[in-house]
Amino acid sequence: MVGTLLLVVGLVTIPLPGPGWLTVIAALFVLATEFTWAERLLEFTKRNVKRWTEWLGRQPVWVRVLVALATAAFVYGVVVVVLHVLGVPSWVPGWVPMWR
Repeated sequence: MVGTLLLVVGLVTIPLPGPGWLTVIAALFVLATEFTWAERLLEFTKRNVKRWTEWLGRQPVWVRVLVALATAAFVYGVVVVVLHVLGVPSWVPGWVPMWR
């Protein structure tokens, strides 16, 4: 139950800023204690994250900066879309009147 709940929360929060993927991986750790499919998926994920990290580490600084900027732009875009769709919460300061 805990693993399934973590997995659902992680999948819902992937597009939002925060620990979406980390929550999914934590859920796979929990589910892998009981299910073979989760263990295989966890091993696949660990292997590919390691490959990506090693590849990115071998790249010149400008490539790493470009990847970081692309990631930041994507997260910013997701925040903008979420605020447009859901609206700005009432607790946000008044410097965002164009969003309301």
